[in-house]
Amino acid sequence: MASVKNLKKDIDLIMSLVISDCFLVLEENSKVDNEKILDIVREVIVKHREFKIRVNHPDGKDNPKMVKQYYKKIVEDLLSEADKALEKLSAEVKKVA
Repeated sequence: MASVKNLKKDIDLIMSLVISDCFLVLEENSKVDNEKILDIVREVIVKHREFKIRVNHPDGKDNPKMVKQYYKKIVEDLLSEADKALEKLSAEVKKVA
């Protein structure tokens, strides 16, 4: 397992890439519904905060196997949430294409 420090950096990177894609769509496509795109950005920011809190407060600190499973679940959830946000963004773009 990677370090907690690297996991935090990964969370920052993935979520910032999703947000940057949202702003790129806003900048390049004037036909999209700005409010819906900004709602996606807001959701990503909330999830980013939740992931950072989860990383800082692991369950079962005394049991290394539980901690490893806990962080593995965070990574799975992170990738899942990023994928959901990008799917929502894609759906919004397809509406105006």
